[in-house]
Amino acid sequence: MNIGIFTDTYFPQVSGVATSIQTLKNDLERKGHSVYIFTTTDPIVPKKTIEPNIFRLGSVPFISFTDRRIAIRGMFHAVDLAKELKIDVIHTQTEFSLGLIGKFVAKQLNIPFVHTYHTMYEDYLHYVLNGHLLKPYHVKQMSRMFIKNASGVVAPSKQVKLTLERYQIEAPITIIPTGVDLSEYTKPVDATSVREKLGIAEDTPVILMLSRIALEKKIDHVLRSMPELLRVNPEIKLVIVGGGPDMDELVQMSHDLGISDSVIFTGEVEHDQISPYYHMADIFVSSSDTESQGLTYLEAIASGLKIVVRSAPYTDQLLTDPSVGVTFNEDDQLVPKILAYLKHPNSFDDRDARQRILYNISSDKFGDSIINFYHGAQEYYVREKLSNSTIDPEEYSND
Repeated sequence: MNIGIFTDTYFPQVSGVATSIQTLKNDLERKGHSVYIFTTTDPIVPKKTIEPNIFRLGSVPFISFTDRRIAIRGMFHAVDLAKELKIDVIHTQTEFSLGLIGKFVAKQLNIPFVHTYHTMYEDYLHYVLNGHLLKPYHVKQMSRMFIKNASGVVAPSKQVKLTLERYQIEAPITIIPTGVDLSEYTKPVDATSVREKLGIAEDTPVILMLSRIALEKKIDHVLRSMPELLRVNPEIKLVIVGGGPDMDELVQMSHDLGISDSVIFTGEVEHDQISPYYHMADIFVSSSDTESQGLTYLEAIASGLKIVVRSAPYTDQLLTDPSVGVTFNEDDQLVPKILAYLKHPNSFDDRDARQRILYNISSDKFGDSIINFYHGAQEYYVREKLSNSTIDPEEYSND
């Protein structure tokens, strides 16, 4: 199968969406499919760089998210490329520029387009004029307008599916959790050198957070828990990996709380360098309530870390055994759950439970599920979109 993935976000930009797409691309290619990425130009990537099967369309920084980009040209070029590559299905990963181009290409080629709904936009409205311009109603209308005529929608979690159903999306919705390449996080890595670089002793307890440094991630909630943790064990270190718009504010907060010596902000780390950070830590923590697929949670689990994350439909479904991790509802539950893992690291080990969850989050299962989804979308396209045309659906499906 020849698959065209259209996305505004791809490496070298660091994001969960970029990671999800690369994971899918790698697994589908391992299984014999051809995957072509249509994405934006990036100032870090020189114009003449040769990137096999990656096509970059001219772009500019996106309003309010200047570290993200939108395409401003290349629609007809994308059509020509897709024809030449004999694309069978278009898979959009954004509702904005490349997503709209992907829809246009699918229409011109008379092939199905499917969509993955990655972002719960209602949680991000504060970025646009402090929430005074766009309201949840506008998100609903935008989502319905974009997904109109799709032959299928991937919801990475039950939470996303329920949201799309609330938006009254008519296209078939399939829950397919994003997977991770387990080999990237289970292979031996040099975690000691990361501790040495950060100035952390080998026996020091380390709590890891890995996230975009932004308001909606609620990193401040974990910072406010640190004084209580340090009263129990003054040696604990909190390592926060990532970059983002609220870095200065959170650094200042750590000073105001008197915990700056115990908190390390690493800044952004390239994704292919992330694994040692997971392996050098003792526990992974997140207080975010906006995660629709929680890729960092999956990476932490694959690395062997216990995780403590905020309760949500997605995390409650994921964390069914304390051998993998637990959730919390209120901030006052965070400290005791962290301390339980730090004080008794071997008390929650069930190999079989971990193996079951690891299979469910593997890129292998993710890729198989997506391929089945594509086949279902093609059948839907023939049945629903061509039923009133002069094309014989049976002839089309056997082409």
